[in-house]
Amino acid sequence: MRLVRMVLCAAALLAVAFALPIQGRGETGEGSRIALMIEIDGAIGPATARQIKDGLASAHERNAEVVILRLNTPGGLVTSMREIIADILASSVPVVGYVAPSGSHAASAGTYILYATHVAAMAPGTNIGAATPVEIGTPFPSLPGGDEPKTDEKPGAAPAQDTLAIKATNDAVALIRSLAELRGRNAEWGEKAVREAASLSAQAALDQHVIDLMANDTAALLQAIDGRKIATTAGPRSLATQGLKVETIEPGWLIRLLAVITDPNVAVLLMLFGVYGLVFEFMSPGAVAPGVIGAICLVLGLYALNLLPIDYTGLALMLLGLTFLVVEAVYPTVVLGAGGLAAFLLGAAMLFRVQSPGYRLSWTLIAVVAMLIAALLLLSGRFLWRTRNNVPRIGRQAMRGLPVEILDWSEGSGHVLAEGERWNARSNDTFTAGEPAEIVDIEGLILTLRRRTKTGSGSGEPP
Repeated sequence: MRLVRMVLCAAALLAVAFALPIQGRGETGEGSRIALMIEIDGAIGPATARQIKDGLASAHERNAEVVILRLNTPGGLVTSMREIIADILASSVPVVGYVAPSGSHAASAGTYILYATHVAAMAPGTNIGAATPVEIGTPFPSLPGGDEPKTDEKPGAAPAQDTLAIKATNDAVALIRSLAELRGRNAEWGEKAVREAASLSAQAALDQHVIDLMANDTAALLQAIDGRKIATTAGPRSLATQGLKVETIEPGWLIRLLAVITDPNVAVLLMLFGVYGLVFEFMSPGAVAPGVIGAICLVLGLYALNLLPIDYTGLALMLLGLTFLVVEAVYPTVVLGAGGLAAFLLGAAMLFRVQSPGYRLSWTLIAVVAMLIAALLLLSGRFLWRTRNNVPRIGRQAMRGLPVEILDWSEGSGHVLAEGERWNARSNDTFTAGEPAEIVDIEGLILTLRRRTKTGSGSGEPP
């Protein structure tokens, strides 16, 4: 019991440690004059949006002088990007976007976010751009020589199959131009980054007024923006950042959990573990552990899919396929298993509507899962085939061909020992006590016998 208490206390302390922001990576300044830093390193997704929302809320509560949003991202989900932009625009605390350290980049969704910040900065050796909404598609490019794609539509009309891509691109252009106009940055290049996937180095971005300044490190950044006048939702504000100490806000356990489970591959695996955990629980009632783990995994998987832009037809096909596989595990038919495998693969192919950086479904994972399901299906088919060919284990047919020992015999009838039991028996053959015989048939509680050969037929059926 003492060991159990120690483990529970340690788990509680770890949960509290993960839940609270870690403040050991920086020193706070005097009073409330602090600069909070939020680090975004990787794809933009639901966990990123939650991390920035919580960070900005914490900055507002602590009356921070400024929030530094350090970016190094290949892009991500449009829905999460728009949530982040909305939070930045609504923030009463100035947000400084900073692409760092050297070698980092703010591509795709990162470009929009940097445009939305009150002050945009980059470290030397970084780059920005390539903001085309690739997860939805891009318009048809012009053909060599400047010719437009040929269609059956009226002159100047967009191809019907590309209408959604054009709408998405125009919407993205409108967003980045509005952000550029709001912050006084280069709107023309922003449109070029969307339509042509243009990119810029840090120095080129500064020269073209895409960013406001360059800084080698955080200290240089705070010194460079000191005294800068900006407009926030709380009104005009003059930054006083000279000599501020920086405190890094680390994500809590919930954000870390979101970052893991919102990976499409992890979400699919959670769904599989959940379904098969419940299957094992139903097959072995009372085991408890498979059912508990399966239910938790299934709920987490469904929650993760709810946060991701998915195609519900694909999800329905995957669930239908898993249902067929569950039935196959309980009642082997092979047909249901093959149909379940096909439905699962089709659903996986249709599940995610987007293919954003960091949110792509791994076909290697799907192939491995499909092979495991196929192996389970083959084992189920083999079991079904062997069961079909096996002799019956109970009833009249199961008795045929079994060896018996004659206990006593007189005038065509007597008593025998079969399967440890004493039976009445009859036969046209004549036997002596101790002689081997085998069962031909059974009527009521009387066995019909025949003389057993040395090898014995053992077929379970009369010749």
